[in-house]
This record gives sequence, structure tokens and C-alpha cells, in this order.
Amino acid sequence: MEDLTSIAATVSSLLLFFLVLRGVYWVWWKPMSIERQLKAQGIFGSPYKLFFGDLKEIGRSIVLARSMAMEPNHRFITRVLPFVSQQVQQFGNICFFWVFTTPRIIIQDAELIKEALANKSGQFQKLPLSPFRRISAGLSSLEGDKWFQHRTILTPAFHLTKLKGMVPAFCTSCSEMIKRWKKLVDNNGVCELDVQSELDAMTADAISRTAFGSNYIEGKKIFELQKQQVALMLKPTKFPYIPGFRFLPTKDNRKRYHLSKQIDEMLRVLINKKKTMKHNECEHEDLLSLMLRSNEQPYENANDRKLKGLTLQEVMEECKLFYFAGHETTCDLLTWTMVLLSMHVNWQNRAREEVREICGRTFPNYENISQLKIVNMILLEVLRLYPPLTAQYRHTYNKTRLGGILLPAGVDIMLPTLAIHHDSKLWGKDAEEFNPERFSKGVTKATNNHSSYFPFGWGPKNCIGQNFAMIEAKTSLAMILQHFSFELSPSYVHSPVSNITIQPQYGAPIILHQL
Repeated sequence: MEDLTSIAATVSSLLLFFLVLRGVYWVWWKPMSIERQLKAQGIFGSPYKLFFGDLKEIGRSIVLARSMAMEPNHRFITRVLPFVSQQVQQFGNICFFWVFTTPRIIIQDAELIKEALANKSGQFQKLPLSPFRRISAGLSSLEGDKWFQHRTILTPAFHLTKLKGMVPAFCTSCSEMIKRWKKLVDNNGVCELDVQSELDAMTADAISRTAFGSNYIEGKKIFELQKQQVALMLKPTKFPYIPGFRFLPTKDNRKRYHLSKQIDEMLRVLINKKKTMKHNECEHEDLLSLMLRSNEQPYENANDRKLKGLTLQEVMEECKLFYFAGHETTCDLLTWTMVLLSMHVNWQNRAREEVREICGRTFPNYENISQLKIVNMILLEVLRLYPPLTAQYRHTYNKTRLGGILLPAGVDIMLPTLAIHHDSKLWGKDAEEFNPERFSKGVTKATNNHSSYFPFGWGPKNCIGQNFAMIEAKTSLAMILQHFSFELSPSYVHSPVSNITIQPQYGAPIILHQL
């Protein structure tokens, strides 16, 4: 018996020793080793701080930046990315900082960004996010064969010929918002409201109609639950992800589980209902119908093997992703467009004249909006100045060469879209000014580097829904311009912040004038 006790004590001691060694490796030895490798190549950054890295400094810089007033201009990088801006200013365009025990390398070079996003070697993969920091396990989080399978099956649903049929749904949602605005105007045809919240509701309605067709009311309920999920996801993270922690019955974990279960149950009902409907029973081809139909088609991959269809759970995950990403992107694009056109009334007037000439007072159709050159230039410029995401992120699981740099395994790469879009060396002296004219000859001739513009990503993994977002934005903006002129409210405070996407911190109060 004593021998068994002695053996158990020895095993326990060895196990404890192993765990301590492993902890020392992850918390100290590995970060210090990577830091030495980077410095040996002339890449510098803030020194590693045990366990937490630079998180405290990042948090303080964000709080300070958000507390400071700024002029109503488009020079806001130091407000949205304060710590990153400080690092680049101190250490150069290729430098690093620390997120817990992982180095995050800033690559502020257009050619290297292009190479990383092209990812020809397949070495640059998506960030390994914990389930706490992920709204969906859909296309944007997949790699390798899984990504290829999902992308191949989903692509036909986002073809332009399919998106054309969704324009009437966009018109319906926007028309209902405009009717609501007209009821709010006073005897002089004027009203003031926060267009951010209005456009949030309108784009949620539009994406519900286009995603779920006649079941869009149920779709909007799912959207409300997703908003609660996002609020939980945005809660400050004080500790790195601990495997298994999400299964502990904490208050937030119980709420996450309950919300996820509700959303899955509602989506499952919608999908099964859609599966039982015949094609001619649908009012129009909504995204879910197209996705399910594409999922039934035989596809061949590069090795001449048939691709399997998506499982019910995978279809649900793609619905969650499209619903969240599609809504958020278009809402922010339209919000900033109305803000910028309120600041630059000459462009607002030019766009309205174009809409009146091409669309008159009737609902736009696909042929109309494809002719709106000035509106398109304006939206491209808004996406340049206020891209949906401040940066693209990648991760190296193996040693990887990028240009002349040998990146160690286990590092994150930050590709700052916002900084490249505002770089005067690439865009000229007016890089931080609103000038849609720069896109008069298209995107490729707007800058001296054709890889300097990537609001929807770049390369094979660019956003599959970018055409959807642009068509919805053009349709909605054209209809708003048909019925209203607008100006900034005196209460408007220009304050861009990054909450997943770039948003106005205090909303977007605007004064509408009915035409």
C-alpha cells in the first residue's frame, strides 16, 4: 500500500513538474525566443511583458483617445488605432506589440499586404479565435478544404444574376423607412433623427427579406438575438482564452449558451420550412433558397472528387455569418455616406442630380443603379476613408517567409487597411480628404499602387458578399436622395471608433429636409 502511495506521489510530482515546465514555455520561453528572432531581422517593438503583454497599455490608449474631441475631418487613425499608431511612429512600418503571450506584427506595407492576402503558399491563415470572440463558424473562419467546399457551394448564390432579383426587396425596406421619416417631419418638411439607428433597422429588415424571403419577420427576431451575442462578445477580455472555460456555468456563459440555442432552434425551423417549400411557392429567390439549391448541386474540386453538401449546422453557421456581416457592413457604409455627404454638400447635390436623371422619382432597378457613376464613386471613397474593418488579420502556424522577412510560427499579423487607405504616399497629398473624383476612372487608376484598396479584403478570400453590400447601398442611397436633402445636426460630434467595424461613437444625428 505504501508503495502505491509512493508511486502516486511520484506521478503527481512529475505531472506537476511537466505542467510547470509547459507553463514556463508558453508564458516566458516561447515569447522571448520569438522576440529575439524578430529583433535579429531588424523588426522591433515593445518589450514582452509577462502574461498580459501590451493589453493594459492598449486599453488605456483607447480610453484616452475616445475621451478627446476631434475636428470634423477624416484624420482619425490615431483615435481608432491609437496604440498601433504609436508603435508605427516609434518603431517603423514593420513592428510588433503583444496580445497576451502572442506577438502581433504590424505590416504597413502595401506590397507585403498584397502578398499576405494572396496567400499563394497557404501559410497565412485566419486568427485562431476562441468561441467567445466568434459570431459564427461560417466561411470567414474556415481554412483549407473546408473553406474551398463552402466557398464553391455559396458562390452561385452571390452571383450578380441572382443579386439582381433582390433589388425589389431592398427597395421595399428602404421605402418603409422613408415613409416613416416623412411622418416625422414638421410643417416645414424638416425633422432631426439619428440615421445610424434608422439605417440599422432598415438594413436588418432588408437582409431579413433577402435572406429568408417570406419568413423575414422570423429572421429579424434572429437578428435581435445576434445583437445580444455581439454585446457579450465585445465585453473586455482580461485573460487569454482558457480551454474549457466556456463550459463553466458563469452568468455570461449561461447567457451565451441560451442565445446560441435560441438562434439555432429558430434557424433550424426556418431552414426545414424552406426545404419543404416548392420553388414556385417562393415569392422570389431569397438567399437561403439559393444556398440550399446550390448545396444540392454536384461540384468537383481540384482533385476531381465530388464535394459533399453542407450539413444543416453548416448552413445555419453561414446564415449567422451573412446576417451579421452583411447587415453591419451596409449599415456602417450608409451611415458614413450620409455623414460625409452632409459635410460635402456639393457631392450630395451632384449625386442627387444623377439619381433624378437616371431614376426619376420611381424605385431604382438593377439597370438604373449600374449607371449611377457618381453614386458609385462616392461609395468607393467612403469605403476608402471609413473601411468596414480597421485591419485584416492572419496567423502563422509554421515558419513563413513574407518578402524578405522570415516570420516565426505562432505569430499574428496585422494588415492595417485604414492606414494604407490613408497613406499619402499611395493616394497623394489629399489622402485624408473626401474626394470621390479620384475614382472617376475606376479603382485601379485611383492610386499608384493597385493593391492599396481592399475594404472587402483582397485575393482569393475577399468578402463573398461585397457585390450584395454595394447593390444594397446604391439602391438605398438613391432612394434617400430622391426624397430628402440632409445636413449635420448641431449636436453631431465627429467621433469614429472601432467596435468590430468603424462606427460613430455618439451616433449620427442629421437634419432631414423633405423634397
